[in-house]
Amino acid sequence: MTPLQSVPALGTHPAAGSLPSRAETREHLSKATYDLLVIGGGILGISTAWHAAQSGLRVALVDAGDFAGATSSASSKLLHGGLRYLQTGAVKLVAENHFERRAVSRQVAPHLANPLTFYLPVYKGGPHGAAKLGAGVFAYSALSAFGDGVGHLLSPAKAARDVPELRTDNLKAVAVYGDDQMNDARMALMTVRAAVDAGATVLNHAEVTGLRFTQGRVTGADLRDRTDGIEFGVDARLVLNATGPWVDHLRRMEDPNAAPSIRLSKGAHLVLKRTSPWKAALATPIDKYRITFALPWEDMLLLGTTDEEYEGDPGEVAVNDKDVTQILDEAAFSIRDQQLSRDLITYSFAGLRVLPGGPGDTSKAKRETVVTEGRGGMLSVAGGKWTTFRHIGRTVMNKLASLPGRPLAEDMEPMAQLPKKLPLPGIANPRAVAHRLLVDGGTPGPRMSADTARHLATHYGSLSFDIARLANEDPALAERVHPDAPEIWAQVAYARDHEWAETADDVLRRRTTLTIRGLATDEIRGRVEEMLAKKA
Repeated sequence: MTPLQSVPALGTHPAAGSLPSRAETREHLSKATYDLLVIGGGILGISTAWHAAQSGLRVALVDAGDFAGATSSASSKLLHGGLRYLQTGAVKLVAENHFERRAVSRQVAPHLANPLTFYLPVYKGGPHGAAKLGAGVFAYSALSAFGDGVGHLLSPAKAARDVPELRTDNLKAVAVYGDDQMNDARMALMTVRAAVDAGATVLNHAEVTGLRFTQGRVTGADLRDRTDGIEFGVDARLVLNATGPWVDHLRRMEDPNAAPSIRLSKGAHLVLKRTSPWKAALATPIDKYRITFALPWEDMLLLGTTDEEYEGDPGEVAVNDKDVTQILDEAAFSIRDQQLSRDLITYSFAGLRVLPGGPGDTSKAKRETVVTEGRGGMLSVAGGKWTTFRHIGRTVMNKLASLPGRPLAEDMEPMAQLPKKLPLPGIANPRAVAHRLLVDGGTPGPRMSADTARHLATHYGSLSFDIARLANEDPALAERVHPDAPEIWAQVAYARDHEWAETADDVLRRRTTLTIRGLATDEIRGRVEEMLAKKA
């Protein structure tokens, strides 16, 4: 029996402890008055909702699409200090980024973040010399208290053994440093779960159709559920606009004359099948300021990124042929041609960086967070980096506590009294989780394969055992969704019942890696939609 043949019988009975239905969630949202309504389910909105709920506030979070459905799942998948910021003298910023990176990867979400060694090749005639880059990576590692080793120079021969596709012609030396990587969509989803565990009410695929006003102040929003067209509303003492590239669209709902506050930069990436194992990532200088990445990620190779001003509809951002050519051409500085065949591309994606408004090259613009207050009292937050998502959440909370009139201050637990490194759900040692999944597999259900156990452990942590339980109870759910991917059908059922998945894209693009691997066939998509339709 093939995995696909087994699917029609799957998921008839939703798992115990499932999420409330959309109708129940809409009723909760409609009947309560919330302290804080966060509009926008990207990582900035999610992080703020998490911190606000931790503080004891009654919090609602809504998004017109899926959680992390736009920019927040279109990043370079890195938690990093920002090596290039050292060039501009932003030493304090790099140190702060390193602190946040290490907090997330060591204490907050070690089950979702992986250490990654970076090789920075130095070619004859390149924009930087070996001595400069050697000193740079040493300083970079010093700013993280050498927690990832000491930045140093490596011989081309040793680097080529770790990265067989490294181009060695005219290669003088390789600088080495350490950072971390993640699956951004999974990290965002776990943060949503943390917000809900802290008391937040969340709903995706719920579009804001208008803002509610009381005596000139924004006191809520009218919404339409995109899954069934039902309209409802949410009342709140304070509304936070965290809609990313759409932040000015919502600001104009508050004030039709609101001036633009941001500009957008498009970043495109390619995902390719690997032609050989990679034991390290490449960070190759293109010019004095820009670096192109080649990252081993999810058993594939992630290339990018571009950086150019974008003035179109944020909802229509996409990778075009010019982007593909640029990414492959820039990757060719340090990667052999056989790894850069267009035939190896399984997926491409583009996201939009939200930058402070102003002139100049977007690649040199600061990746800073902008918090503004509108005429109707709505706060808008935009910009920032994935690495500092917890810091941004705390920053917004401190802003809320100090608003004129202090509308929320009396109800807020001061952020200083909250744990600084509260872990995300599922925290566990992923190696131990994978080992236990393998040891426990087959009792009573079918034995789990090693790649599936590793995948579950590094995407769900200890929550993997809930998925394994589903697979043990129904052997059909233990089958792979596609023979060439580690995911099993139990993950689809889990995404439906516990992770707010409403559409096939929610499952295939963000709860799993099937779309990114180029394996989301029409047949699989249809089977996933059948399972989603069985949601209680």
